[in-house]
Amino acid sequence: MSLTSLRLGYVPLIDAAPLIVAAEIGFAAEEGLEFDLIRLRSWAQSRDMLGTGGIDAAHMLVPLPIAQALGLGPDYPAFDLAMFISQGGQAIAVNAALAERLRAIGHGFGFGDARAARDALVSVWTGPLKVGVPFPFSTQAHLVRHWLKGSPLEPGLSIHTVPPPMMAAALASGEVDAFCVGEPWASYAVETAAGALLLAGRAIWNAPPEKGLVLTRAFTESQPELTGALMRAIWRACRWIDIPENRGTAVEILSRPDYLNLSPELSERGLLGRLHVSPQGEVRHFPDFIRFHAGGANFPWRSTAALLARDIAEAHNLDPKAAMEAAGACFRTDLYRRHLRAAGADMPGASARIEGAMTHPTPVASEKGQMILGPDAFFDGETFDPPIYAR
Repeated sequence: MSLTSLRLGYVPLIDAAPLIVAAEIGFAAEEGLEFDLIRLRSWAQSRDMLGTGGIDAAHMLVPLPIAQALGLGPDYPAFDLAMFISQGGQAIAVNAALAERLRAIGHGFGFGDARAARDALVSVWTGPLKVGVPFPFSTQAHLVRHWLKGSPLEPGLSIHTVPPPMMAAALASGEVDAFCVGEPWASYAVETAAGALLLAGRAIWNAPPEKGLVLTRAFTESQPELTGALMRAIWRACRWIDIPENRGTAVEILSRPDYLNLSPELSERGLLGRLHVSPQGEVRHFPDFIRFHAGGANFPWRSTAALLARDIAEAHNLDPKAAMEAAGACFRTDLYRRHLRAAGADMPGASARIEGAMTHPTPVASEKGQMILGPDAFFDGETFDPPIYAR
């Protein structure tokens, strides 16, 4: 059988696993596809390659297509986020000197208590705080701002863009005091003694959508069969990776020179939820540190689009209503429903929900009767009920 080749761009992180696994395990071939996987250096390059036609689809930060829809980027064709492909996987790290200050006041680097970590940081740091994130429009930037909102550190907070592989060097050089990045690059900073891990992203927001499968609208509209085949291949890979006994194989594949080009021991920390928080080897177990499929993780909720769009609009003095409407239009729940039913995906009865309302796994109405959604609570109890026009 002849295969149709698609060019897929990815940035080397463990959350690129669905694209890589789909190619290596055979899910792409089962859908009649062959993936030409193109390793990219930064999220700006990912955006630009997709916008100029250099790639057909991208593993991309979830807020990035929202920013494009709001006019906060180059004038490229409209982007569509077809599905989420990972949830969580981020960690906040602090530099070595700041880690020593925190230890001096008895902070234990528990990695899972956002309030305790924030209070400890407030007690040892005054003045400006420079925090690195992989892109201005990223879940990491959203997590950092939400975590420090209302604290004494908020007025002096400055966000700096640093490509993920450069985070450890930026921390060591003093370019940033802390960072929030996806694995394995937080662990790489620990491995090189540049700093210590303070907090998991999922301790701030239990279900932070991290990466999505993004295509141009021109592609999704002109190539519906290829769009569906691609989505099914990636969805099946996401489901496969979330089977615990498959994570070890995923680690081996991702660590290869063609992909992350790192030791399996370093790559496995985030995938297995066993994080070394300090160069001394202290380990913290964080189940579900990253999720690819379970708990309804792949559905591109319009309410999530509205939440992220509202915050981007507020930061850039844009009309929140218009921003939420534009964001909802690029989170393609219709494509998800149309193309993934054939793969066996269950579909929630609605395309929006109250964000942050679930503190435990929750059954909701679905096309098959009921599905269980994973918890999505924020550490501070905040919720977001999208306006009717954002649903």
